[in-house]
Amino acid sequence: MVVNQNISGMPDWDKTVAMTLTVVNERDSWHRVELRKKVADDFKLPDKVRYRNSTKNPKNIIIENRIGWALSDLAISGAIERPQQGIYRITTLGKRLLAERGMNLTLAEVSNLPMFQEHQKEVAERRKRKGEISMDTIDDVEDTADVSEVLADKSDKYNIEVKTELLRQIMNSDPIFFEHLVVRLLSKMGYKGPNGSATVTPASGDDGIDGIINQDPLGTNTVYVQAKRYAKDNRVQRPQIQSFYGAIKGKGAESGVFITTSDFSRLAREYAENFRIVLVDGIELTDLMLEYEVGVQVKSDYKLYEIDNDFFD
Repeated sequence: MVVNQNISGMPDWDKTVAMTLTVVNERDSWHRVELRKKVADDFKLPDKVRYRNSTKNPKNIIIENRIGWALSDLAISGAIERPQQGIYRITTLGKRLLAERGMNLTLAEVSNLPMFQEHQKEVAERRKRKGEISMDTIDDVEDTADVSEVLADKSDKYNIEVKTELLRQIMNSDPIFFEHLVVRLLSKMGYKGPNGSATVTPASGDDGIDGIINQDPLGTNTVYVQAKRYAKDNRVQRPQIQSFYGAIKGKGAESGVFITTSDFSRLAREYAENFRIVLVDGIELTDLMLEYEVGVQVKSDYKLYEIDNDFFD
């Protein structure tokens, strides 16, 4: 994220990242609120700098807000991890960075780490799919855009981070949990119908089918599902789609849904298009999870008002 850094007396982004990682290393784990205050206090800033508020959002203390962004960047890069919501702890990579660089660690070094670069590619792909152009800075947006555009841009950026974290948590979960998640998501999307049923097949003897969704009580219209919890660099290939199609053909069906946390090869996509198999990759999966509120909850819901000029006519 690029923001205006010209604030007199405020630690620069390099020092903020280095100090944040240093403090995280002092304990086994930290709660986010406590950690932000500890890092800010350790800078020993004059009170007028330590407690300076944002002019555009007076509730935000600038230095603590910056530390929040540093935590986000460190987590994305793999230098720290979040074992649960709001809890942070250092990783082996983070300890190595501290041992090698200490307080000389820079934001550029963190941004060049493989996990961070992979994250940036994912963000770019998400924006590309939505047809969005990334706005360079928050300050630039607020100076030139309508307030609704500002809120929409900030909301999109925040939700992208949520989606990335969703994928991370899914990858850290049990494969069986992922199968249940997929079936629940498809049910909320309406695949199950008002009187249908949705089940996860047993781990053994599933014949390549992980979930079965009957769209009516008699099972006359059935959706077969396969779920693969793969790492980002492990794309689903054409033979796996062929195998899935063979499995659903054996059930007397013609279509199915194949969902993965990674992506599909070009040949896999071409094959699926020819045989009515719906493919959902990791990016679309988390988009759908937010859209249908599976594994997430609404944090804030704002209303914007404008004058109804017709009322005064």
